[in-house]
Amino acid sequence: MKAVAMPTVSRVAVCGGTHGNELAGVYLVRERLKRRADGTEPVSVVTVMSNPRAVQLCVRYVETDLNRCFTRATLSAPVSETSPYEMIRSQELNALLGPKGSAQAVDLLCDLHNTTANTGLCLITYSDCDWICLHICKHLQARTNTSCAGKAMHKSMEIGPQPHSVVRSVIFSAMQEGVQLMMDWICQFNSGGFSTTNPCRNLFAVCVFMNIDYPRDSETHVITAAVHPNLQDRDFCLLHPGDPMFLSFSGETLRYKGKEALYPFFINEGAYYEKGIALSLARKRRVEIPSVRSETLR
Repeated sequence: MKAVAMPTVSRVAVCGGTHGNELAGVYLVRERLKRRADGTEPVSVVTVMSNPRAVQLCVRYVETDLNRCFTRATLSAPVSETSPYEMIRSQELNALLGPKGSAQAVDLLCDLHNTTANTGLCLITYSDCDWICLHICKHLQARTNTSCAGKAMHKSMEIGPQPHSVVRSVIFSAMQEGVQLMMDWICQFNSGGFSTTNPCRNLFAVCVFMNIDYPRDSETHVITAAVHPNLQDRDFCLLHPGDPMFLSFSGETLRYKGKEALYPFFINEGAYYEKGIALSLARKRRVEIPSVRSETLR
């Protein structure tokens, strides 16, 4: 497979605090903001505290989930003083880092998140043909215990388990390492370090198939079961038909009724109770990605 020439990645955004109680990203951004650019970095990095009001209150969001406010409809909607804070903030961020989809937008945006689920270091990218993001996933997979989930050069870095409103040093360090490895890859790519690399045919990725809600009472819609102990903390471990999935509060084991084995992740994520999601199920796939080189190199 012929190497694909791509533009250098010269403008990068590192964002934390999109959810104000996911503290590894919050503290990593604070540490980065203490530094002063000396003009010698080969990459221009913008470091942003995405939702400062939520960070100040140590809550996920103030009025609405900022992570759901970056649709084109929301970004183009008129706002006023009575508009939800996160809606206003999303348009401020779009002006700072975008506009979304324009030639003026940053080349790569890395959004830092924590999860209460046992995902380890998980990279979420939103395209299966975004070669830069997928090569970064490959780079991190080779050097850390990293999972890659795919659904624009935008990537979320999810690391867990970490309770909300708590920072754990091991999670902070893993996030810090992940960001540094990403920067290392970008610098090497920009300098021509990958101009002769082989294509990758063995990138492990999972693609979201469906979300599963908790069992609920048919009348009150109150949750009637918790994630089964055999499933809890087994993110990205294969779930087979008939395996225990939930344990009802009356003691009954409820089993996975699907017809194919799938990979669960974001198992029992604390922030997803309000969204009616107990876990997500995904299919595993091998992604073949071409080698890449900076198009400035001849």
